[in-house]
Amino acid sequence: MIRSAVTVSLVEEARGGPFVFWDGIPAACRSASELGYDAIEIFAPSPTAVDVDELNTLLERHGLTVAAVGTGAGMVKHGLSLTDPDAAKRQQARDFVRSMIDFGGPLGAPAIIGSMQGRWGGDLDRTATLGLLGEALQELGEHALQFQVPLIYEPLNRYETNLINTVADGVELLRGLATENVKLLADLFHMQIEEVDLAEAIRAGAGFIGHVHFVDSNRRAAGFGHMDFGPIAAALIETGYDGFASVEAFPLPDSATAASQTIKAFNECFRN
Repeated sequence: MIRSAVTVSLVEEARGGPFVFWDGIPAACRSASELGYDAIEIFAPSPTAVDVDELNTLLERHGLTVAAVGTGAGMVKHGLSLTDPDAAKRQQARDFVRSMIDFGGPLGAPAIIGSMQGRWGGDLDRTATLGLLGEALQELGEHALQFQVPLIYEPLNRYETNLINTVADGVELLRGLATENVKLLADLFHMQIEEVDLAEAIRAGAGFIGHVHFVDSNRRAAGFGHMDFGPIAAALIETGYDGFASVEAFPLPDSATAASQTIKAFNECFRN
């Protein structure tokens, strides 16, 4: 069964970005529970920014789980990339992702690698950069195995990375890894820029997709843009996807409205 999730950011450097809730985990949990969400997705500056005991208490009180934890603060806040030409900085990036895996893993939440994948250019060509990315994904995917969660890798649109932009290219990358514990994040916003047919891309990625960002064409809440969600939802259901559809969207016109609109659209797609 596909479950619903909503994002909460604790990273001040990213304020204004595509995250629904910004005013702390307690408020996010309360709102998510009241609206009927199954989980929250946490974007934290570091694993130590969250009191795990307090988080577990809040999750139990509100009947929620953690869908995933983001690692983007590694880039946004700390300037780290898994494909940095500097080997020492690449190691710092791996260490940061590993710490987020160690934070999310005991909660049953996989870590997401998006912006930390970096870009190719300068002294490194695309092939060499993809080699560095593959090495990092393999190592970190194996690290996540101890928690029985995958590592989630997100293809981004061409304006955010020049490495992997489509689901098909993501599948090719994953097929080249020795580990099977890395899955793709199908973000509908990025996909509507890069894919010819979103539903067909999802079908082509069957078995490789481990997380979905459920968002409209303009990165607003589902239903506030012009995306046709019917074929997308059908493709996810037909391929047996049973993970989360998580709203990573701008809090427009405000957080409450974005969260409410998304759960309405989610229920129309996956519950009716």
